Amino acid sequence: MTDNHIADAQAQLDRIIRQAYAAAFPEKELRDFVIEIPKDTSHGDFATNVAMVNTKNVGRAPRDIAAALIEAMDFSGSFFTGAESAGPGFINFRLGQRWFSEAVQAVLDCGRDYGRSDVGGGKKVMVEFVSANPTGPMHMGNARGGAIGDCLAAALDFAGYEVTREFYVNDAGNQIAKFGKSLEARYLQLFLGEEAVEFPEDGYHGEDIKTRAREFADLHGDRYVNAPSEERLQALIAYALPANVEGLRRDLEKYRITYDVWFSEQSLHDSGAVMDAVKLLTSRGMTYEKDGAVWYKGTEMGEEKDEVLVRANGIPTYFAADIAYHYNKFAVRGFDRVIDVWGADHHGHVARMKGAMDAIGLSGDKLDIVLMQLVRLMKDGQPYKMSKRTGKAITLTDLLEEIPIDAARFFFNMREPNSTLDFDLDLAVEETNQNPVYYVQYAHARICSIFKNLAAEGITPRAVTPEELDRLTAPEERELIRQIASLPDEIIAAAHNYDPARMTHYVIDAATLFHKFYNACRVKGEDESLMQARLALCQATRTVLENVLGLLKISAPESM
Repeated sequence: MTDNHIADAQAQLDRIIRQAYAAAFPEKELRDFVIEIPKDTSHGDFATNVAMVNTKNVGRAPRDIAAALIEAMDFSGSFFTGAESAGPGFINFRLGQRWFSEAVQAVLDCGRDYGRSDVGGGKKVMVEFVSANPTGPMHMGNARGGAIGDCLAAALDFAGYEVTREFYVNDAGNQIAKFGKSLEARYLQLFLGEEAVEFPEDGYHGEDIKTRAREFADLHGDRYVNAPSEERLQALIAYALPANVEGLRRDLEKYRITYDVWFSEQSLHDSGAVMDAVKLLTSRGMTYEKDGAVWYKGTEMGEEKDEVLVRANGIPTYFAADIAYHYNKFAVRGFDRVIDVWGADHHGHVARMKGAMDAIGLSGDKLDIVLMQLVRLMKDGQPYKMSKRTGKAITLTDLLEEIPIDAARFFFNMREPNSTLDFDLDLAVEETNQNPVYYVQYAHARICSIFKNLAAEGITPRAVTPEELDRLTAPEERELIRQIASLPDEIIAAAHNYDPARMTHYVIDAATLFHKFYNACRVKGEDESLMQARLALCQATRTVLENVLGLLKISAPESM
């Protein structure tokens, strides 16, 4: 047996069904079938379509096949007590009490590790997310991408992968040149006046640029006013860029995100890795020269057009650097899989990058892109534009001044990444059960309160016997146990589908089923044996809530 009681039960059923089929229809091929948990478990705990998918090769009606299979099934030594046919030929199975009791005990035994599995086999996976330009503060898209990427990485870790969280610092190229020109104009304006110094039309107009220019002026005075422009630009960028990167790091840590690696784009240029990638593509016949530039044969990889890799002036494009970066991830650092979390506006770049990995001799299939849709702030039921320091859009730091971090991380993970998200600012600060994160935290606090109140009366939980756990037979108890038993599978599904929203949905359902159990089943006041069994179920539920909230990096308060 493993800690995954859902998987154990499915494995038992698979074996029982195959043995029954071999006995009932020894000469007939067995086609693939599905074992699943029905939405309505009142009809059965598991169901299969095996009779329906084997109609043609057996040559009998599904209900006849189901009846023959049920007749041949042997449930001895398994979790199951029996089966019955339903509808057009489904077979429903009933779990015995032993499964429910052992499921609770598994949570108690595993504690903080409950929900972990080894399906990932220790494969090296990188999740690269946020990677905001260091030319200004992070915006709402970065806030959502941060929550999604961090929670996806946590799910992958729990599912048995060796996970690296990475931030790609875009510290090279046009945006840095524009950053320098913007800083230069603001710096010179401080000493020469705004009328005397024209600000670049395509420059960065945010207050953050003015702030960095003032800081630089406070440090160096007018020393660089009459210096050559190139020297002035280098000094300004050398000061402001690390300060901005440190600001990103600080803001993300406040958001409870820490990275294993901060990877510099400039380092790829400095090491020659970008031009090496271009040379490798050339050696594989994937480039050509035209008008003095080096072009990538994108059309040969199924793209609509070819792309410039090195401009006629000898400067590589961002696409060339991106190829070199992903080559570094796979070929140099040896990741088995790379997951990039990008904004939906990058959708056109997905096939291009995967194709480039094939072109350079790697596998584009090992590169996965999670495309994230936009966030729409809502207040009083209407779209809301909150403008603060930047004079443009709300930043991550603005948002975290308005709402709790717990709410931000939870809300941003309540929809699949590819779904547009309406972020309800009013609901995020509400301390009621309408607020989903409050609702879940309240379930945890309620369990803590049960233990605290009993401790005040001198009652403490103790180890329970299998026979005592066998007394957890109420429908509300069984529903709750099914939910907590499904956590390992939910984490695996979140990891495989790149959908951390499964975790918020799961924990909301767990809280709902606990509240339902709490209202239907008295913990105190029953005989001591049943009370201890129900305390064990409370403890198992608390563990599950803590583990999922921990994955989401959301607090689990003991009182509210």
